[in-house]
Amino acid sequence: MEENPNNELVNALQTQMESLKIRIHELETENAKLSVQLSKCVCQKVTVNDGALVSDCAYSIVEMEGRNLIENGVINISKERVPDINGDTMSLHHHPKRHIALKVMYFGQRFYGFASEAQMDPTIESEIFKALQKTRLISGDKMELRYSRCGRTDKGVSSVGQVISLFLRSNLKETAGSNGYSGHSFAEESFSGEIDYVKILNRVLPNDIRVIGWSPAPTDFSARDHVRTYHVMYKVQLFEQGIQVLLLERKFKRNVMEIAGKKFIGEHDFRNFCKMDAANVHNFRRHITSFEIFSCNERFEDDELWALKIKGSAFLWHQIRCMVAVLFMVGQGLESPNVIDELLDIDRTPRKPQYTMAPEIPLVLRSCEFEGLKFKCSSDAMQALHTHLEKECRSYKLQAAIFHEAVLSSSCALYEKIQLNNRTKKKESSHIRLMSRPTEPTYEERRAKLNAGVGKKKVPVADT
Repeated sequence: MEENPNNELVNALQTQMESLKIRIHELETENAKLSVQLSKCVCQKVTVNDGALVSDCAYSIVEMEGRNLIENGVINISKERVPDINGDTMSLHHHPKRHIALKVMYFGQRFYGFASEAQMDPTIESEIFKALQKTRLISGDKMELRYSRCGRTDKGVSSVGQVISLFLRSNLKETAGSNGYSGHSFAEESFSGEIDYVKILNRVLPNDIRVIGWSPAPTDFSARDHVRTYHVMYKVQLFEQGIQVLLLERKFKRNVMEIAGKKFIGEHDFRNFCKMDAANVHNFRRHITSFEIFSCNERFEDDELWALKIKGSAFLWHQIRCMVAVLFMVGQGLESPNVIDELLDIDRTPRKPQYTMAPEIPLVLRSCEFEGLKFKCSSDAMQALHTHLEKECRSYKLQAAIFHEAVLSSSCALYEKIQLNNRTKKKESSHIRLMSRPTEPTYEERRAKLNAGVGKKKVPVADT
């Protein structure tokens, strides 16, 4: 009997349906396997160190390692969400962390000091934390991160050696180093294979802030508590013999300033050389270990740039600027070097004479010394840092040249110079000796006023 063609068609369709069912089952099995792999995936967004987006695709760790995308911290991956524009922080609790010390430099002219607790923005600290968040190196608040800073600098003050410490994300599951701070040095293995913190952060920091090194730190290390010595410098133009008459009366006598400056060395009560914060500071004794004046090998026509370098274990609020202000008076011959002895003797001089502090812009926190920390950065990061600093130097020198050209082309300045050289010198206001000036309240008077409930509590701020 001849088969019905319709039956053949039905049989063919049934065969295809069976094949489709088998294929669907195979796809479901593959889908289940993919789901397991996706559950192990560790990224939603892949970013390079400077925060630029590479891909939105999710890969498993195995796939990413196969693509050579994870090597020495070049690419950072996270399954947590990226912080939004409102400042939400990401959660990185599943990543390894280690306690790190960072050495930071900054040019402080445009900042309202280092500490972010200040009422004004920007601050150096706020910019650093923006960079840490952008690069996904931190999770949590400052207390969770065990954040500490070596010191805090005022508005306009710069630094080439500020140090902070905190917990940062790490490439290493197990980090080398001691759990307790004993001042020992870390081995080279502590740096091997780690994230290039200097390179990553400098890509996103503003031009006037740079990280210049990092070091592993014990978990109980504190940048503030374990600092041994602060070095500060105050740069100033000193004028030599032989210059034009209009500058002779304002030149500084370096040898006299050195004699006066040496009187600061040792432990003294510096309440007459600071802005007193009686609400928070009760001990005004500080130890100065060295004082020197030296040339910076920079000259601008007849003006030579010199620096006062002061080294000590700690400083009070505005202490350096007050010390320099009095030294300037001594250097100009307005005060005797012995005035330093009189102001350091609080029994003889219990009240601080009123005087104006030296400007903040020339003040530089040069370095902070710690026992056992070894700050390093990669050769690539060092080269990039060197190139950046050279570029900034050229930029500021160009600005100085432009201002100098404006001075030379200014008819008013030329006219004033001619008039000064051709007429009798105008009588200047006489200098009032420090020990004859009105004085500020003593510490005891300030405390009595505070105890009576009068006056506002101030946040303690130190020069360094």
